[in-house]
Amino acid sequence: MSEKKNIARAAGVLGFATVLSRIMGMVRDMVVSRMFGAGFATDAFFAAFQIPNMLRRFFAEGALTSAFVPTFSEWYTQKGKDEARNLANICFTLLTIVMALITLLGVVFSPQIVQLMFPGFNHQAALLLPDGRSITKPELTVFLNRLMFPYIFFISLVALCMGILNTMRHFFTPAISTVFLNISMITCAVFLHNRFDVPIISLAIGVLAGGLLQLVLQLPTLYTLGFPIRPCFNFSHPAVRKIALLMGPAVFGVGVYYLNITVGNILASLLPQGSVSYLYYAQRLFEFPQGIFTVSVAQAILPSMSRQAAAGEMDGLKDSLAFGLRLTLFITIPAMVGLLICSVPIFSLLFMGGEFDYGKVVNCSEALFYYSLGLSLVALVRVLVPAFYALQDTRTPVQVAFVAFILNLLFSLALMGPLRHGGLALASTLSALFQMAMLIYLLRGKIGRFGGRRIALTGGKTLIASLPLAVVVYWIIQFADWSVAGHKLFKGAVLGGAIGGGITIFLISAHILRIEEVSEAAGMLRKRIGRK
Repeated sequence: MSEKKNIARAAGVLGFATVLSRIMGMVRDMVVSRMFGAGFATDAFFAAFQIPNMLRRFFAEGALTSAFVPTFSEWYTQKGKDEARNLANICFTLLTIVMALITLLGVVFSPQIVQLMFPGFNHQAALLLPDGRSITKPELTVFLNRLMFPYIFFISLVALCMGILNTMRHFFTPAISTVFLNISMITCAVFLHNRFDVPIISLAIGVLAGGLLQLVLQLPTLYTLGFPIRPCFNFSHPAVRKIALLMGPAVFGVGVYYLNITVGNILASLLPQGSVSYLYYAQRLFEFPQGIFTVSVAQAILPSMSRQAAAGEMDGLKDSLAFGLRLTLFITIPAMVGLLICSVPIFSLLFMGGEFDYGKVVNCSEALFYYSLGLSLVALVRVLVPAFYALQDTRTPVQVAFVAFILNLLFSLALMGPLRHGGLALASTLSALFQMAMLIYLLRGKIGRFGGRRIALTGGKTLIASLPLAVVVYWIIQFADWSVAGHKLFKGAVLGGAIGGGITIFLISAHILRIEEVSEAAGMLRKRIGRK
């Protein structure tokens, strides 16, 4: 099987598993919005969860995966399975020790971290508890952060397991494991919220339990594939040193997008109450297509490019990268158009009700609109950065990321006044535009041409095919009044019809324009059906 088909097949498996996870994540957010709304408690929870979650994105899913997978693939290809198994055990043992220390430091220094990251919380009114006591927003945020900080310990080990499994071309288990996090959070919120004076504490307990469940799920699969985890303290192993050297700069290079979001949340704490929650809910919907497809492509393409780089197959690496970029544009451009048009209907249908009124719908949809403008940009960055790491170049993405981070900060400060939380979302999009353009330019200088004209042609045709989609979707959503609560079945039918009609007209347009990704997907589907 060619690497192109391997990537598409792996992305399909990851996409299917991630769809299940994202659906459960959407159900989780619906439960949270109905039960807790968007205000004092949710601001504190999302801020507290942001801290270990940021470390997860920087360290676990970002730097660790980007540094470990190329090195592990190289070791497995050149040294064999036994040596790769030994390396996996060493890394797991070392990571356990390091993350235990980081978790301990995070719990101890939570007050200082919260004060540094969310200074605006100090100036907001306290919450009166049922027993007559009061709690300030910083106090609640610190308590929740301490409760959830061990999540980074579990999820970092999950990321290492994911790197091993993906290198072995097993993608389903790591992708499906996040379902258990969502199930855990939903279950704890529903059944435990009445047991606490501040009900949202139940949600934090769900995060902690979900992280543990995610780790436990990986271990049997590793054992089945011949990688049982055992302690090994040979920390002087040359591959370990190589991974450590690659990880240092990779922390910032991979995580700049999430660092930008974190800066946005810090500045949002200075805006009116609820702004942190508005950004969170918008990010969740923004990341829905990202998580379903873009992350799947990035995870599927990194092992392939790493193997090709290790074998010196540069033409193959460029083909894999170009295919991943074209596939990403084909999916994210129509998704971007759909989110731009349907931001209010989506929030009205999924979240409006209970503690979540139409005013919150409008505020969240405003943030989602500005985030959505950068959907394809962020997606391309997520596919481009692993290409540098497959080549074991961590310096270039870091340099680009640092400039992008500074630009995001400047844009945020300039736009948060006139556009409030919407300006913070727009700043993230503008920063992603710069990062994407620079990565393409520098990667072309590093490896030469990698099909830029075909990539641009796919993007242009996909944008043209999305125009009739926009017309159809906009026309259909006018049949519902999205400012009125209730009528869920009718709203769901209208939004479902808009999405279904939009996808149908897009695929027809794409076929007429002869976008090759449509033909490839159809050909693969016919072959699969034929085999069955």
